[in-house]
Amino acid sequence: MALPLKPLFFFSFISLVSISYSLLLPVTKDSATLQYVTQIYHGTPLVPVKLVLDLGGPFLWLDCSSGRVSSSNTPIQCGSIQCLAAKTSDCGHGGEASTCRLLPENTITGVAAPGELAEDMVAVDGSAMISPILFSCAPKPLLKGLARGTVGMLGFGRTRISLPSSVGLHRKFAVCLSPSDGGAVFLENEIVGNDISKSLVYTPLLTDQILNSEQYFINVKSIRINGRGVSLGTITGGTGISTVVPYTTMKRSVYEIFTKAYIEAAASMDMSMVESVAPFEVCFRSESPEPAVPAIDLVLQSEMVKWRILGRNSMVRVSDEVICLGFLDGGDNPETSIVLGGYQLEDNLLEFDLSTSMLGFSSSLLGSSCSELKLNSMSRGSL
Repeated sequence: MALPLKPLFFFSFISLVSISYSLLLPVTKDSATLQYVTQIYHGTPLVPVKLVLDLGGPFLWLDCSSGRVSSSNTPIQCGSIQCLAAKTSDCGHGGEASTCRLLPENTITGVAAPGELAEDMVAVDGSAMISPILFSCAPKPLLKGLARGTVGMLGFGRTRISLPSSVGLHRKFAVCLSPSDGGAVFLENEIVGNDISKSLVYTPLLTDQILNSEQYFINVKSIRINGRGVSLGTITGGTGISTVVPYTTMKRSVYEIFTKAYIEAAASMDMSMVESVAPFEVCFRSESPEPAVPAIDLVLQSEMVKWRILGRNSMVRVSDEVICLGFLDGGDNPETSIVLGGYQLEDNLLEFDLSTSMLGFSSSLLGSSCSELKLNSMSRGSL
């Protein structure tokens, strides 16, 4: 099992940032699948349900085959306003008199199956009721590949029926993933603090219609390793941000150039390569709990705007003596040239503002962690 490196940062970020919020979703990392799991309360009476967090997922879908009856569950008729909001015209064989249908997808396995659109009550902490939200029932086989105990996926994508669009007017949320059980999603949040403008860096979220509009993309113009530019060739589309991809993946041609440059930078720091350890290809010998490794900068809209990835988020400890570069070969023709995976997002504060199409990011929590940020926020706010 991969063991996270200790953070290589030296001063606290928590003192610079506080978060006031309406709703907080706790997030844990499932060690067996590397998926991020959260919990909501669903139906009437409220029942806790565990779901896999899908940052780019279009909506909430869950297995409804348990036989449990919710008195507030309302099937959505075809041709209704809610059906139009879901952007589907699938009415099956019954025409507009039938239930509106969606195509929920398990984005871990890539398998999709027909499901029916419905509306029901959802709570986050078991008592703070949200207005009824739209979701899709899905057949039980769609759960294959999800973390044990989960019954579906909770989508935060850029649609009118995802959770951020359903719970408030501001359409803003923040994500802070943890390598263990201390992560959180902050809904309807407001980040405050005198130094916050110096702490979060902002970059546009791409809205190109060529891209999958449900997911989140940023424009990575180039990459630097230890300050040296890496010529990556042609990068099609934007760079995706995903919570269902465990480690950053790159198009093979990009990956080969990137790893060659990284190996050269590592060699200049006297790092010794060792045999590959699946699924990683580039591995090094290191017994230090805080090894010095090359820094990776994702250069965004200008040379002054960079997302820095340091050792905690670039290297994965696979044994007491071996660490591996946590970037994977995504094949010759992936839909997206680069997708930032969950490991690279951990202990980074990400603020998604859907109303302005901007992403704020911390690059790291600078000597702290998402667990501390979550606790700090809980002490300042109330659900």
